[in-house]
Amino acid sequence: MDRIDTMKAFVTVVEEGSFTQAGDKLTMSNQLVSKYVSNLEEHLGVRLFNRTTRKVHLTEAGEHCYQQAKQILESVGDMEGYFGEMQTKVKGQLHVSSPVSFSTLHLAPLIRDFKKQYPEVSINLELNDRKVDLIQEGFDVALRIGHLEDSSLIAKKVAPVRLVLCASPDYLSRVGEISHPEQLIAEDYLRYSYMSHENADSELLLALKNKSNKKSSGLVANNGEVLMSAAIAGEGYILQPTFIVSSALREGKLVTFLEDYEPPPFALYAVYPHRELQASKLRVFLDFLSNYFGEPPYWDDF
Repeated sequence: MDRIDTMKAFVTVVEEGSFTQAGDKLTMSNQLVSKYVSNLEEHLGVRLFNRTTRKVHLTEAGEHCYQQAKQILESVGDMEGYFGEMQTKVKGQLHVSSPVSFSTLHLAPLIRDFKKQYPEVSINLELNDRKVDLIQEGFDVALRIGHLEDSSLIAKKVAPVRLVLCASPDYLSRVGEISHPEQLIAEDYLRYSYMSHENADSELLLALKNKSNKKSSGLVANNGEVLMSAAIAGEGYILQPTFIVSSALREGKLVTFLEDYEPPPFALYAVYPHRELQASKLRVFLDFLSNYFGEPPYWDDF
């Protein structure tokens, strides 16, 4: 027995005054309305109506049941209205996790423009380069960079992410011509600590993996902008995404080298828990993200 439909039938009979009129209002036969009410009486173990040929009259139990059923149906209607509005009206708080350097360099303008278009959506942004647990930590969406592992999460590609090997002109003039990854000096490798070389899929990444295994690596940091500053100062070379180093490349503070060995690009992904029944705030944010940075992304213009 569908209890909601049963209560709707019962309440409509009370308010319309007859099974026939209730059936007309609910667009069902009066026999089905009568069956619903009989099932409810059987389920509760009480008589709800005293029936005559023309009219139905509530019993004392029926009056009590009517007040309770009406309150329940109103609550259900309020709940359906609330969640229906949440799906259609773009508002609420969006909890977002994003990498530190990408966010400080490129996410603030996006959020500003998104807020102009969707002013009733508030953004709670947490910057962290670690891999967060979306469900456990309550995030609606996380931006992640790299090759994603298989998981139950949904991933939407936002933009390609190129990795380039670069150094300052002074550094390259000092060490001389480098034409092969094996010529890279291990002591001068300014390494990003979250860079995984375990699945090295290019000759350059394999060479850097070997360099990083040496204890004499010059600097290891978990922030790409710190490493970029060290490279600009001539302390060594870096393998960094173009969204970090593009400005320095445009200004000539850094130059790329070993371009023929550039590894396959990674990607920036928006990762979220569910594809079905997305809240409208998340759906519009994903659409806004996917169209914002361009193809190729603007930071590759150097």
